[in-house]
Amino acid sequence: MNTLSRSCWIASALYLTIGMGLGIYMGIAQDHTLAPAHAHLNLVGGVLLALFGSYYALAGSGVRRLGVIQVVCANLGVVTLAPGIALAVQGQGEGLAIVGSLLALASMLLFLTVVATQPRPVSA
Repeated sequence: MNTLSRSCWIASALYLTIGMGLGIYMGIAQDHTLAPAHAHLNLVGGVLLALFGSYYALAGSGVRRLGVIQVVCANLGVVTLAPGIALAVQGQGEGLAIVGSLLALASMLLFLTVVATQPRPVSA
């Protein structure tokens, strides 16, 4: 596993752990107000970072600078989107959620570019 793939998998596990903790907290408190933030943290943070990590493991070391930029953008999107949604749900403004959404979208567009421009690997 290369460094980029490993960093994606570590981030994915971290986001899923935090998301699970938030879900457990909501269940214990019987207050599911933050369910949208919990869902986005798990999906955008946990699932997408795992997907990115899987791709970068398969792509090997062929993905370089753009892949790193994409993963950084994805992580910035997660750490702004989930808290931004929590703030928006609590009526404290939507600015952070908007920034996080745009970062997540930019990350996905960068990932599309990485996948579309990656040279086809030589089969063994």
